[in-house]
Amino acid sequence: MNPRFEDIPRPSLWKRFLLGGFLVVFATASATSVAAFREVDRVVNAIKPGRSLKLGGTIAKAPPGKPQTIMLLGSDKRPANAKDGGAGMGGRSDTIILVRLDPEKEATALMSLPRDLKVQIPGHGTDKINAAYELGGAKLTLETVKLLTGLTVNHVINVDFQGFKKAVNAIGCVYLDIDRTYFNDSPGYAYIDVKQGYQKLCGEEALEYARFRHEDTDLVRGARQQDLLREAKQQVGVGQLVKDREKLIRIFGKYTTSDDALKSREGILGLLKLAVFSVDQPIREVHFEGRITGGDGSTNTPSYVEASDATVQKLAAQFLGVEETKGPRGEVKPRRKRRKKANGDSGLEKAPGPGKEQAIQAIQQGAGGKLPVYYPTVRLTGSTFPSPARAYRIKASDGKLHKSYRMVIKRGLLGEYYGIQGTTWQDPPILESTSEERTIGKRKFELHYDGDRVRIVAWRTRKAVYWVSNTLLQSLTEGQMLGIARSARLP
Repeated sequence: MNPRFEDIPRPSLWKRFLLGGFLVVFATASATSVAAFREVDRVVNAIKPGRSLKLGGTIAKAPPGKPQTIMLLGSDKRPANAKDGGAGMGGRSDTIILVRLDPEKEATALMSLPRDLKVQIPGHGTDKINAAYELGGAKLTLETVKLLTGLTVNHVINVDFQGFKKAVNAIGCVYLDIDRTYFNDSPGYAYIDVKQGYQKLCGEEALEYARFRHEDTDLVRGARQQDLLREAKQQVGVGQLVKDREKLIRIFGKYTTSDDALKSREGILGLLKLAVFSVDQPIREVHFEGRITGGDGSTNTPSYVEASDATVQKLAAQFLGVEETKGPRGEVKPRRKRRKKANGDSGLEKAPGPGKEQAIQAIQQGAGGKLPVYYPTVRLTGSTFPSPARAYRIKASDGKLHKSYRMVIKRGLLGEYYGIQGTTWQDPPILESTSEERTIGKRKFELHYDGDRVRIVAWRTRKAVYWVSNTLLQSLTEGQMLGIARSARLP
């Protein structure tokens, strides 16, 4: 049986959108001031010398103040000295994201199209959607997307890998909750060495983490990228963007290409007017639903993501209506029948022994003392601890080092990991904006939602803060997350 596929907006989206429309920052502070217009002119002057995307008549001009749809492309052409097996490869669209800005809606809609989506490419027949960029650049990609979705597109912005890395560095990097250790030193796949646990990632590491495809699925890859997007959005404030505008303007001018309309004051101001209304809006995700087909190497048949015309049209309607997709970000079905659930319908089983072993490992590595080590005494039925706990130090934004540890639990499905984090850093960015507080017994829990799913359950002590992280696909239920958090104890 093929798994259901729900692809998630790529992580570089927020950076690309800020780079292509970060004038929101200036408009928010002084939308009618001469200074704001000067900033617009500076951006126009920065991007005019660069190449334009030759899109012909495929771009639609939106009336002033009316909704606009922007297509964001991320090309994966790598330099000749790239560390991985992709050195010197031709360009492909590694990322295709649609953004909907509508002043009459209460949110900004995002929809990511999976790179392996099976489509009809005009003039070339059936292929994966990312092949359109290699065959005919942004123009053919745009034609393919329009044929697939029936949507009108008003602007196209393309950013390469170097632009993404430099943009991440320009905003001071991003703190991320890394669900497991990612490692590969084989030239056949992208190089990566990112360890488990909450930490700050900068340009090169952030790109490696976002693009990692080995040992998991496109569902998990997309969800991993969405986490980077969310944390970057939360951590990057307007003040910082204003402060770094000189650097961002240079990056935008050097590493992006766009349609001709965005090389004029009129085009940028038209987008700016919409962005002013959208700056404080939440993001509504439209998860691309489909199924992964198995490839066959003997017949040279590739693996695709497939979706019916009816499904695509439903998703397009959600995108135009700015409706968020409910439920987990995707579902990976097990290859064999699941074991019978323990503890009634909770799906949890008691496992104090393995959890205590993890706590001892963390203490032996230097945790404990100022950082008491809590460990889970229950886990999702059939889960395992795939690696030893990690004890380390997080360097906070103020430069101080904080004792920390991470325990990783594997759910049993490809790419599905959840875990427990502890740190003496009492106010990490990930715990800002608590969605709900709930007191159960003697412990007060902070619940952090992403849509209708609980992604983090945290609690605090006098010495430290702790949290349970959901899987990247957010497949654990609220009850299971709370059950694991409630079971946590000291050795």
